[in-house]
Amino acid sequence: MYELANDNLELVAVENNVNEFLDIYSTSKELRNFIKNPTQSQSIQLKILNKISIQMNLSKIIQNFLGVLVIKRRIFFIKKIFLNFLSLVSSQRGELKASLVSSKKLTSEELKSLSKDLSNTIGSPITFDYEVNENLIGGLKMQIGSLMIDTSIKNKLKKYEQTMLEI
Repeated sequence: MYELANDNLELVAVENNVNEFLDIYSTSKELRNFIKNPTQSQSIQLKILNKISIQMNLSKIIQNFLGVLVIKRRIFFIKKIFLNFLSLVSSQRGELKASLVSSKKLTSEELKSLSKDLSNTIGSPITFDYEVNENLIGGLKMQIGSLMIDTSIKNKLKKYEQTMLEI
């Protein structure tokens, strides 16, 4: 799919379509159940996915790819395949993926500022997989590749506890 999209100069459009499909896939329990149901016939799966593709105005590359997955009985891997596609596109652009966990919800401006500052420091664009974990009490946890930065209060309290036990 990546090579076809790249060769046809449709990489950005296909990437946007994949993101849109994943958004709907993650929010629609009915679609997930339909795709994961092994008892559905191929013809029904093809028919429904073609209707979804037309409704969402997906590119021909994705429509054909979905058809191949249905015929090869691999459609239930669609989320994993699309996430790997997005990862490949991101790495081809030289972007780094980082996971960011904070104790409170950050605004989009704060995320952009953090991404911009880190991108300037590292020298590569960074995109975040962001989540909120209130158990951290305060601070951030970030992982970029093998580099882990943990400024959470929970981690600091754990270090103090270990120090106290050693004394």
